[in-house]
Amino acid sequence: MKITIGRVDKADFPGLSLVDIDVKIDSGAYTSSIHCSNIKEVTVNNSSFIEFNLLDPEHTFYNNKKFTFKNYSSKIVKSSNGISEKRFMIQTEIVIFNTTFPIFLTLSERKDMTFPILLGRKFLNKKFVIDTIKKNLSYKLKYLKK
Repeated sequence: MKITIGRVDKADFPGLSLVDIDVKIDSGAYTSSIHCSNIKEVTVNNSSFIEFNLLDPEHTFYNNKKFTFKNYSSKIVKSSNGISEKRFMIQTEIVIFNTTFPIFLTLSERKDMTFPILLGRKFLNKKFVIDTIKKNLSYKLKYLKK
């Protein structure tokens, strides 16, 4: 059975030290993405890593912590304005509706966007149905149970 999700919500990303961060449900996007800054590929002892800071200093949740992932990939993503760009992609976990799911996130400089995280079709598919009138259904459920 699919879970009903609204147009926006709040979720936790334990591997990224984020709790109750705003997410936008974007059925127009294929992949999910997270706003990052200072994204760079580095090589240490012949091993490649991706380094980044989550969000940017103006965001409430910014903590200046540098994240490093060894397991990452890159993919070409076409943005809403039709421009294709190479983005790095990591796998982590999202906690939404009191359930932990694996999720792939592309790293994107989304500084001018209202929501730091977009949940795209690849993540939503076969798990959720979107009700665009509703919002924060997972967030309300999380604090209802406490």
